Amino acid sequence: MSQNPEPERASYEAPSAATTLFDLRTVIALLFAVYGVILTLMGLFATGEAELDMAGGINLNLWTGIAMLVVAAIFLGWVWRSRPLTAQTQEG
Repeated sequence: MSQNPEPERASYEAPSAATTLFDLRTVIALLFAVYGVILTLMGLFATGEAELDMAGGINLNLWTGIAMLVVAAIFLGWVWRSRPLTAQTQEG
């Protein structure tokens, strides 16, 4: 049984551009943003009185679109906030 006083440490590498671009949080944020823009525009320009009457006078497309844009911003903030600034190396 050999004793190794210092175990091997995996070196930390900064994420590549492809890894950052295809991060699941980025994809989810993009989907929320696209659908949020579509719903917001529909709420602003394509909502008639019949739709408002069915929803009890609330413009659901508009409010749902705005909520989806807020969620997209939260996801993008999470991606930006948790991204490491520099590669960390440990020298012994």
